[in-house]
Amino acid sequence: MDITVIGAGIVGLATAWFLRQDGHSVTVIDRRDAVGQGTSQANGGQLSYRYIAPLADPDVLPKVPGWMLQADSPIRFQPQFDRTQWRWIANFMKACNANDKQRTVAALLPLSLLSQRLVNDWVTKEGLAFDFRRNGKLVVYRDADGFRSARTLIESRPELASEQHALDRAACLALEPAVAGMGGDVVGGIHTPSEEAGDCLKLCQALAERLREGSNPVTFRLGETVESLVVSGGRISALRTSDGEFPTDACVAAGGVEAVALLRPLGIDIPVYPLKGYSISAPITDPARVPELSITDFQRKIVYARLDDHLRVAGMADIVGHDDSLQADRLATLTREAGQNFGAGIRLDAVSPWAGLRPATPTGRPVVDATAVPNLWLNLGHGALGFTLAAGCARLIADRINGQPRPIPDEEFTLARSGASGWRKAASSASR
Repeated sequence: MDITVIGAGIVGLATAWFLRQDGHSVTVIDRRDAVGQGTSQANGGQLSYRYIAPLADPDVLPKVPGWMLQADSPIRFQPQFDRTQWRWIANFMKACNANDKQRTVAALLPLSLLSQRLVNDWVTKEGLAFDFRRNGKLVVYRDADGFRSARTLIESRPELASEQHALDRAACLALEPAVAGMGGDVVGGIHTPSEEAGDCLKLCQALAERLREGSNPVTFRLGETVESLVVSGGRISALRTSDGEFPTDACVAAGGVEAVALLRPLGIDIPVYPLKGYSISAPITDPARVPELSITDFQRKIVYARLDDHLRVAGMADIVGHDDSLQADRLATLTREAGQNFGAGIRLDAVSPWAGLRPATPTGRPVVDATAVPNLWLNLGHGALGFTLAAGCARLIADRINGQPRPIPDEEFTLARSGASGWRKAASSASR
């Protein structure tokens, strides 16, 4: 088939990769002039395959009132005259319970491990270069309750317990001496040796370069905005764009938050809303003062990843609509935290700032599914885990399109199952 993939970020490019691998002719279209210029451009850089707990967590709700009063809080809410925003918030609050958290973790773990295998194939078999490193990850906790909750989650999932280790403060410092720069309130951490890191933009560029090669090259239509999907006889027959109209046999919507408005006229309502995140990239001046491990500051909701000769510092989740502008105070928070923790090893007067809109579902589970339109598929809603989950989700959607069995259970990623169970006990898998 001739398949058009809407979106040239990491999710869209990974989708194009596996569709071409399966023999399809693929076109990738994006309104931006180059690949990876949206949420993929400067994300946190961590490939967190085993640390996949969703933002929707029962521990979050009690903290929200305090966060709303803090200028530098991890989450910022700016009310909009937009029912989509309020509906998303209501469903997010509904998902903040232990049952839905466990349900999401159980669904995401096999998906993330599938992604890890596929990303490692890109590195070892395809030779794609994107500052990839298997350096491990340390999630640092500054309060005993949060550390206790993390240990409980690991203990409840044997597949996590075999790969993750709870460390007290002394063990954290012995493993990663740079943690000393984070101050005396660090009480412990969760270490995952198998976690990885890389530059998502460089991976996008490497994928695009390879996709343009070979006997069945992918066609790229960059700098071209999709205005609507043309339906004829109950199927997508063409895409209407800023440059005109072109036919297609099938379409995959993988364009993040922009897909919501595009799909709505077709009666397809996806529970995706933008969570704005920020990052800075600081040149490393003293490698000994910068962590080798990827670091997540759990309380601050800030992540650190060493990417070649820079330290990527990322965080925040602003519920502020579709505004992707740089906000000076949010960037100042990242700069201040980076300076307090690892300032002796980086240049803070030469940082590269970024802001982007993460396409998030309330539950934290992406939507990887067919639609009621027979030749239209969805690969959307990856939130802060887009880099981590892209390869696995791309393999799943390619298998759905081909009518092939999927390598992992994927029922939880269907549109019909995208909602939260709420505080009720979830139905068992046997009864679904």
